[in-house]
Amino acid sequence: MQHAIGVRSPHWGIGRHRPPLQALSLRAALLADRVGIQMAKYKIAWMPGDGVGHDVMEAARLVLDRLGLDAEYVPCDIGWEFWCKEGNALPDRTVKALKETTCGLFGAIASKPQSEAKEELTPELKDKGLVYFSPIVGLRQMFDLHTNMRPCKSYPGNPLNYRGNKITNPSGEDVSIDQVVFRENTEGMYGGVEFFPLPEPVYAALCANPKMKKWKDKAGLENIALSTRIMSKQGCTNICKQAFEFAKKSGRKRVTLIEKPNVLRETGGLMMRCFKEVAKNYPDIRADDANIDAICMWMFKNPQDYSVLVAENMFGDIVSDLCAGLVGGLGFAPSANLGDNYAVFEPTHGSAPKYAGQYKVNPIAMLLTAKLMLDWLKETEMASRLESAVARVIAEGKVRTYDMGGKDSTLDVAEAIAEHASS
Repeated sequence: MQHAIGVRSPHWGIGRHRPPLQALSLRAALLADRVGIQMAKYKIAWMPGDGVGHDVMEAARLVLDRLGLDAEYVPCDIGWEFWCKEGNALPDRTVKALKETTCGLFGAIASKPQSEAKEELTPELKDKGLVYFSPIVGLRQMFDLHTNMRPCKSYPGNPLNYRGNKITNPSGEDVSIDQVVFRENTEGMYGGVEFFPLPEPVYAALCANPKMKKWKDKAGLENIALSTRIMSKQGCTNICKQAFEFAKKSGRKRVTLIEKPNVLRETGGLMMRCFKEVAKNYPDIRADDANIDAICMWMFKNPQDYSVLVAENMFGDIVSDLCAGLVGGLGFAPSANLGDNYAVFEPTHGSAPKYAGQYKVNPIAMLLTAKLMLDWLKETEMASRLESAVARVIAEGKVRTYDMGGKDSTLDVAEAIAEHASS
């Protein structure tokens, strides 16, 4: 059941011992009864998800409240718990709730192989033919969130920043990195069109390509798994346009396509053709391309040379994690899932179940994700204050989580950032 907080978010003197969100919901409701309901400017779907998603979302709420964002937060059920109990990690009630909100903020998700997923279902749901599908992938497709934007930026003072080697960077100072990955979000290898075992009709259709015919005799259809990479001209063109438009608006001078057209000749070839066609409309921006394997090497040699990167779904996922590693890891990597009329914002890290509830993990990725949300809501002054506060806390180095060599908690870092952002 969804419980909407139908009033503006009150300020509770937020700090490390801030009341849990459920208590805040009750207090907000009681406050509404006393003073009358005042509609908030935004309705934000609140989706902690799994594991440390709850920890970092609490940190985000602390900071958003201190910034004074005029928002109503609508808690939504999503994640592994609901797969195990209901056989659906993205319940219909959550989809309905999202359709009534301005945008969504998401914590983290746990995903496991299909065999493990079925084993963890409650006994009454086993052997019902249920199939697990990642709820965040489902959201991207259901709401046509076609563009996944993943900024990766090195902030001065971060001890985890990439410093290169003595030949390419003899000073040993941080390499200044400011990259943004544009990943096609609804097609490609993550489209979810998969088979195991391979059905005879699918095999027969694929035999239109002579290379397919040998597989039946080689292995037997019952032993073949098939995952497809389906890409459309529209999808490829759109993600390339998104990348070039961002480069144009932000004053960036280079857009690099990441593909593998020399091997993936049809899908990679389509993306390459679309990229080159779109690039003609942006003559002032350098357009080049690199193979996915080669970019993993070049990124470590000269990461400062790259600015905007664009790729299909899986390659974008791979290279954005590489970019994150150059700026301190996934604890510093935000992302935005953008559609024409809706958006869901999430850090790129996983659910880290072993740390769940310990308030140990770095919340900066989540807070930079909130900054992307504020940008999308056109709350640019708030977004600027938040990023400046993040940069200041990193530079000061007084409050750090374990990954940065510190001993402070998730909420300690959030409190320090909130203090700077609201002053």
